[in-house]
Amino acid sequence: MSGQHAVDIADLVHRYGDRVALDRVSFTVEAPSIFGLLGPNGGGKTTLFKILATLLRPASGSAHVGGVDVVSNPAAVRSKIGVVFQNPSVDGKLSVLENLHHHGMLYGLSGALLKVRCAQQLDRFGLSDRAGDRVEALSGGLRRRVELAKSLLHGPSILILDEPSTGLDPGARISLMDELHQLRDRDGVTCLLTTHLLEEADHCDRLAILDHGKVVAIGTPDALKQAIGGEVITVRCADAAGLGERLGARFKTTAEVVDGTLRLEVANGHAMVPEMIEAFPGEIDSITVGRPTLEDVFVHVTGRRFWSGGAE
Repeated sequence: MSGQHAVDIADLVHRYGDRVALDRVSFTVEAPSIFGLLGPNGGGKTTLFKILATLLRPASGSAHVGGVDVVSNPAAVRSKIGVVFQNPSVDGKLSVLENLHHHGMLYGLSGALLKVRCAQQLDRFGLSDRAGDRVEALSGGLRRRVELAKSLLHGPSILILDEPSTGLDPGARISLMDELHQLRDRDGVTCLLTTHLLEEADHCDRLAILDHGKVVAIGTPDALKQAIGGEVITVRCADAAGLGERLGARFKTTAEVVDGTLRLEVANGHAMVPEMIEAFPGEIDSITVGRPTLEDVFVHVTGRRFWSGGAE
C-alpha cells in the first residue's frame, strides 16, 4: 500500500446524546507509517478508534480503511485490520499458543497454515520459548507482545491500537514503540494508535491532536513544535495576571496566564531571562526556559495545559 492512504477520514461526526464526541474530523494516514491520535481524556480518541475498528457507526461523514468504507462494508475492513484494545483481550487462563490458535480460527485459519502463522508470530515477538506459558503468568510487556502477535495472525496491512502502552513500565513502552517501528519498516504495516502520552506521540511519524472532538493540529512532531518558534518561558509568581501585563509592556511581547503561571513564546528566550529577573526583582518565584514540546503545542492551540481536559 506504499504511497496510498491507509486511512481516509472526512467530516466525521459522532454524538452521545447532546454531547459531540467528534466534530467534523478529517485527516489521512499514509501507508506505511505510524500515525498518532494524541489528546487528553475527552478528546474523542476512543470514539474514533471504535469507528475505525467497525465497533461504532458514525452519525455522519465518512471513514475509509484500506480503501473500504467502514459503514457499508465492515467485514472487508475487518479483514484488513488488526486491533489491539486498551484492555487486554487475551485469555489469561490459556497459554500463549492457545490464544493465538483460537484467534486464528476466528479468521478462518486452520491446519498447517495456522500452525505456520502462529510459529511466525511467536518468533517475531520473541515468544517462542513462552508458547506454553499461561498468559496470566507473563509480565505486562510480554502480554502486550501476545496481543500484537494475535492481532497480526491474519496478515493485516493496518494495525489500530487504543492506548497500547497503558499499564506498561517505561522500558516496556520503549520496546513497544520499537516493535511498531519494525512492523512499519520490515513488514510495511501502517500503525494508527491513540495515546495521551506525550513522549509516545513524539515517536510517531505524524500526529493529529484532538481536543473536545476537533482536530486542533496535525503534522509531524517536529513540524508542530517548530511552528511555535523560538523558546518557551514559564514564570511562577504571586500575581501572574499583573506581572504578565507589565512583562508584555516592558519586553513588547505577549505573556499568557495558563493554569496560574505565565507563559511566553519568544525568540532567544534564554537571553531574555536575566533581563526579566533584573527588571522585576523579588516578584518571580521561579522561571524556566526550553525548546517547545508537544505540551507547548497543545497549550499554543487550546490555551490550556494538556492534563486539564475532561473525561471521555
